[in-house]
Amino acid sequence: MKKSDFNYDLPSELIAQRPLADRSASRMLCLNKAGGKIEDRFFRDFIDRVNAEDLLVFNNTRVIPARLYGCKPTGGKVEILLERVVGEKNALAHVRASKSPKPGADILLDKGFSCRVRRRDGDLFELEFDGADIEKILNEIGHIPLPPYIQRQDEALDLERYQTVFAEQNGAVAAPTAGLHFDEAVMAKLSKKGVRKTFVTLHVGSGTFQPVRVENLDQHMMHREFYSVSAETVDAVRQARKRGGRVICIGTTSVRALESASRQGELQAGSGDTDLFITPGYAFKSVDALLTNFHLPESTLLMLIAAFAGYDNVFRAYQHAVEKHYRFFSYGDAMFLF
Repeated sequence: MKKSDFNYDLPSELIAQRPLADRSASRMLCLNKAGGKIEDRFFRDFIDRVNAEDLLVFNNTRVIPARLYGCKPTGGKVEILLERVVGEKNALAHVRASKSPKPGADILLDKGFSCRVRRRDGDLFELEFDGADIEKILNEIGHIPLPPYIQRQDEALDLERYQTVFAEQNGAVAAPTAGLHFDEAVMAKLSKKGVRKTFVTLHVGSGTFQPVRVENLDQHMMHREFYSVSAETVDAVRQARKRGGRVICIGTTSVRALESASRQGELQAGSGDTDLFITPGYAFKSVDALLTNFHLPESTLLMLIAAFAGYDNVFRAYQHAVEKHYRFFSYGDAMFLF
């Protein structure tokens, strides 16, 4: 298949610019993979769609305030988006400026902080920060890195709402957005029903928003992201299988973590970088159902869900979602593929 096979028309007014007042108030399109049946529901109905035998797999990554603003000593403006922290004072980052800084160049930040460009590797720059460790600098002057399709500056509400209620492991520069629909009340109701849950970690990188630049998908170079799957999660998946339950991933990032840990054919505990690129024809090994948001045209995430639920099913569902004015992308509505 080609990149253009995954294009669709989306009116810009359907791109959610802000979260709803209530996390769990989103709509939810339900798609039966087997028959292709589409239902219009609300996310609160998700509780009724899962059983006590099922296992929910959440991504517990935590979004860091990874966007920084600064200037060159000459006064030129610079915008930094950290991709990955690689030490107390070093990080790999995207740097936007009128002219790309060269190794050895200094960048002045707010509150007297600064960093220096050490080297460049493709699209990324290695930066060394001065004045404090990176965590302290980000906490003091960093901004929540909202996706490029949200056409506004980050605000105080994003500190809470562009973060899941179960976020623990610092390292993401984009939220695992399917998890944003869950609030404490929904989590409590799931527990009361007896639905089991487990956690993986996949630190979502800014590459999730990068467009596929080649028409032939075989030539696409997938971005790399850190993932970790624990022995406890592996055991939880095995126990779910034994009791006849489904493994339900909350978000495509949870899918990528489990499937990356299943590359040898059987799910195994482990961690590392994954560049797993899932397209139609892929044989899923560890996932039975998926709760996700709606994804960008021609994106690798849209290709993943087309692989999971069937290309024709997914594009028919997306057309339905556009016609019914669902809210799209990070702060948008949900889609349950079962």
